[in-house]
Amino acid sequence: MPIKVMIPTPLRPYTENKDTLEVEGQTIKELLDNMVSKYPQLKRHLFSEDGRLRSFINIYVNDEDIRYLDAEDTKVGENDIVSIIPAIAGGN
Repeated sequence: MPIKVMIPTPLRPYTENKDTLEVEGQTIKELLDNMVSKYPQLKRHLFSEDGRLRSFINIYVNDEDIRYLDAEDTKVGENDIVSIIPAIAGGN
């Protein structure tokens, strides 16, 4: 069953400019693995060299941050919407 994944503007150049993807998977880890398999350039923007999700990448299932659920082992279902939200920093 495909899950809807919302892609933020800064990552769209690596997903053929798509703002949403339909991705197969039962957990966040499976979704991410399947996404980077189809869009390999996305991998370096989501994961560090050691394969860990980058600290500035926030992932939500519906409105819940996966850091407060089961992290990448968080289960997803057919009516869930997954959002990838990069943290923004800057200023003086």
